[in-house]
Amino acid sequence: MADSDFRPISSPRHQPTAETSHRPRWDAVVALALGVFGLVTAEFLPASLLTPISSDLGLSAGETGQTVTVTAVVAAFAGPGIVIATRNFDRRRVLFGLTALLILSCALAATANNLISLLVSRVLLGVGLGGFWAMAGALAMRLVPIEHLPRAMAMIFTGVSLATVTAAPLGSYVGSTLGWRASFVLAGAVGVLAFIAQAVTVPSLPPAGHAGLSTLGAVLTRPKIRVGLITTLLIVAGHFAGFTYIRPYLEGIAHLKVEMVSLVLLAYGVSGFFGNIVGGMIAERSAAVGTVFSSSLIAVAGAIFVTVGASELAAIVGVAIWGFAFGAFPVSIQSYITRAAPDEAESAGALLLTAFQVAISSGAVLGGVLIDLQGPLGVMSFLGAACLAGTIVMAARGGKQTALAQS
Repeated sequence: MADSDFRPISSPRHQPTAETSHRPRWDAVVALALGVFGLVTAEFLPASLLTPISSDLGLSAGETGQTVTVTAVVAAFAGPGIVIATRNFDRRRVLFGLTALLILSCALAATANNLISLLVSRVLLGVGLGGFWAMAGALAMRLVPIEHLPRAMAMIFTGVSLATVTAAPLGSYVGSTLGWRASFVLAGAVGVLAFIAQAVTVPSLPPAGHAGLSTLGAVLTRPKIRVGLITTLLIVAGHFAGFTYIRPYLEGIAHLKVEMVSLVLLAYGVSGFFGNIVGGMIAERSAAVGTVFSSSLIAVAGAIFVTVGASELAAIVGVAIWGFAFGAFPVSIQSYITRAAPDEAESAGALLLTAFQVAISSGAVLGGVLIDLQGPLGVMSFLGAACLAGTIVMAARGGKQTALAQS
């Protein structure tokens, strides 16, 4: 292998790229993107429907808000759990099961009449979401040749970008016109479409690798895996510390009005869509370079916020750069991690998922502490510093990774 860190844990039961020896299955990749669009849309819906859900079910805003938290927490544990528990199952059938959980979750949410039933629906969604993200890189690697892995991941993450941009406004609009339950019905319909598309396009994918707790530990000993996870912890923690409190910064430091804040956040989402595409193009040549490119741009955005962020124009430009950069980051780091452990891609994906969730939680907590102690500029300083540290780690230790892992 070109990657010197690749040390097979044991003789694989199935070569990861055997299915791609004839032709890439781009239709199946699109079906995966449709599935993740439904999952992420359903994940974000409660945030835009907080008031009507609370009013209808007789809940406080805080209680309803926990439906978002529980999904993220469950996903963090479900990723490794799904990979290990289903290691002997055809991955096509596992994918069907995860998409079915999206459909069931939306159906339960649409018919929920109390907090317990709503939380149960969100737990099911967390299982589906965690399992999908843990397996995404491995699935993409088996559907297309490895030199096209970043392009495939970029297509999958396009579903995330579209959901990020559209979920909140679409959920709010549908909720105000047809009722909040209709929003979950529509998300469930997307799940049904994704299930049908996956059934038609995704080929049989016999189990590969040797997922288990010992395998997770063995994969974690690989230097490039550790570099990728440390980079992820730094950058994602910085990102979510900043993004959680972006509105206080835009209103309190840049002095933007509420209407302009909404437009700026829309610009963030649109920029992320294009960043996702560019990130995939760069990562196709070098996933490490793609990661350094995206994280360094986020650090630049942080510097803009801290130094000249009181200017409305500077704040808007900084947010657009930030959105573009973070759109490029997930596809780059996912490609990096998957290439660092092609023989155990699902285990590597599970570790990456857990690192993401830990970073999201710790970033939000640190952001809350900083905004109380130092205000919005303290949070944005942490954003820039954490992403700069992540950039240095990847640039210094990530090593050169070619687009093609050659055996």
